[in-house]
Amino acid sequence: MNIIFGPVNSRRFGSSLGIDLSPSSKQCNFDCLYCELAPMETVDSQHEVVAVEKIIEELKHHLHTKIDVITLTANGEPTLYPFLEELIDAIDTIKGSTQTLILTNSATLVDEKVFHTLLKLDQVKLSLDAVSSDIFKKIDRPHESIQIEKVIQKIIEFSKVYKGKLFIEILFVYGLNDTQEEVAKLNDVLKNINASRIDIGTIDRPPAYPVMGISYKELHEISLMFDAHLPIHIASRIHAEPNNSSYTSDEIMNTLDKRPLTFDDINLLFDDESKIKLQFLIEEEKVVTKTVGNLEFLVLQANAKRKLQKS
Repeated sequence: MNIIFGPVNSRRFGSSLGIDLSPSSKQCNFDCLYCELAPMETVDSQHEVVAVEKIIEELKHHLHTKIDVITLTANGEPTLYPFLEELIDAIDTIKGSTQTLILTNSATLVDEKVFHTLLKLDQVKLSLDAVSSDIFKKIDRPHESIQIEKVIQKIIEFSKVYKGKLFIEILFVYGLNDTQEEVAKLNDVLKNINASRIDIGTIDRPPAYPVMGISYKELHEISLMFDAHLPIHIASRIHAEPNNSSYTSDEIMNTLDKRPLTFDDINLLFDDESKIKLQFLIEEEKVVTKTVGNLEFLVLQANAKRKLQKS
């Protein structure tokens, strides 16, 4: 039973040392179509629980100064762990300058104890795959007690009071939440959430059910459907074939005004001449870099503060 795993070099979060809060079996309140774990009936609580003392004992053997984040995750949903607050308090006593991060599907934010417990973490990543109830149920296959409308309200409330770095993750599944209508609904909700970064991605591991992801090009097109002030980041590079398009300097400025891009995005989207033009804009300080989490974005100097919030 491996409770501690890694460290893993995460492009988004740095060197991550993982804690699996359900190491022996899948215990989750979702049974997502895209999950890499085998299908299993949803639960609303953990039946197999690892003691806080055992987790801390193992963590001490693996923790060192080169770790950027201690990531709370699970074979399932980590917030179902019944001693989460006690565990976070215990980690805080030994972590030093290392940040704490949790990867959660957001559903248990409706529980006031979980809500206030997550406020203690340095970083929180919340999933939000859909706003429409029918699409949410199709993709995430939640426990019958979960209502997406209540979850969304709690995500909004949490974002208003949380002092750390808040990340939202949306995973797009072909033919389900990738429609203009659903993206528009997600956009309306995201405008009310104070997020450091919004990561959009797609299926990049063998899924539990016969569903497909979408291409990088489609992810880029979806990113442009969101409001320009939202800190959207394309997290997935699956099927990322270079586009190598030609841009004028004005087009580069307009593109970055609409959507900040990483250097990985630039390498996929721009041809060599366009990259040279971009370099001139950087040297002229019309384009600057902005770091959010572990990622560096290119943004217009004129609106760098407006684009990427809570950095």
